[in-house]
Amino acid sequence: MRAEVLKGHLDALLLVTLSDGPRHGYAIKEALRLGSDGQFDLPTGTVYPALHRLERASLIRGRWSVVGGRKRRSYELTAAGHRALEAGRSDWRLFAVAVTSLLEGRACPAPTG
Repeated sequence: MRAEVLKGHLDALLLVTLSDGPRHGYAIKEALRLGSDGQFDLPTGTVYPALHRLERASLIRGRWSVVGGRKRRSYELTAAGHRALEAGRSDWRLFAVAVTSLLEGRACPAPTG
């Protein structure tokens, strides 16, 4: 799927991968890929900058750990992140209903005036 399709929705998609608990960056990428049946196989250069942006916005919190002798950063939702996820879900439902209505049959009204 083209990356342009995700614009405006990437934050909510990243947040939802953390809704069941902390994950490290690669596990977040894999959750997106597997959860979308491979449609969202995003490059590292898309995921990590977005995670850093969400962390700066205090929607997620990162923690370093050492696993198998390797350092890795795991992320988890903050209270603000949980609220942002719920807002993202609500926004998505409204958006999806409107787009579906237009693309699958409801005629577009002609402008008046």
